[in-house]
Amino acid sequence: MEIIPAIDVKDGKCVRLRQGREDSGTIYAADPFDAALRWAGEGASRLHVVNLDGAFGRESKINDLLRRISSLNGVSVQFGGGLRSREAIGEAFDAGVSSVVLGTAAFENRELLAEALRAYGAGKVIVAVDALEGNVATRGWTELTGRDVRGAAKELLDAGVRTILCTDIGRDGMMSGPDLSTLGNLSGTGLSVIASGGISSLGDLRALLMPAFAHVTGAIIGKALYERSIDLRSALALAGAGAGTMTPPSPQQGSV
Repeated sequence: MEIIPAIDVKDGKCVRLRQGREDSGTIYAADPFDAALRWAGEGASRLHVVNLDGAFGRESKINDLLRRISSLNGVSVQFGGGLRSREAIGEAFDAGVSSVVLGTAAFENRELLAEALRAYGAGKVIVAVDALEGNVATRGWTELTGRDVRGAAKELLDAGVRTILCTDIGRDGMMSGPDLSTLGNLSGTGLSVIASGGISSLGDLRALLMPAFAHVTGAIIGKALYERSIDLRSALALAGAGAGTMTPPSPQQGSV
């Protein structure tokens, strides 16, 4: 299982929100690149960068930051937040990111999702399935779609998606532990799942390394790293030790 530190960017600063509420941010770095340097220096091989301004529908210039972070040796960047056009997706790849995370666009514009999958491949297009009480939310977590998580997973699998990022909005930034029930319910879908939201201890990571969560191939950690309740080096060592028990699903395994 891959450990992926989160770098959320708002107004040019590295912040963490509570439950996705825009008015609940805590600033952890005036320059998000400093956070990237820190996590890269502690051994992270992938970083999860989110443009919160874009997620909330505001224009923002973040591609220069993406170029700086993507230039770090041995680090790949998965990037999301406000990617709602072919041009925006292309600009992110041009800035050096290794994969993009589509949220609202994947649910509201299936043609765009299909175009992205054709142009860049399923290995470089991740879809964010953000949920509140099992209901998928979009537009910066402000609108509920009426879709349940497993049903949304089926639709995405049929559309050619192979990796989803599943975040429990109610747990995000709350240090309350991951939503094991929803994550477990995605077993057997044929999708690889990146878990996000609430991960606050090495115990949480040990739970995700259990055989029941073999489909969980990555874990995004945010506030717990910034608040030092999880040491990144220890998390990487734990995940590496447990990697031998992990068998990422192939598209042919199981069905929704």
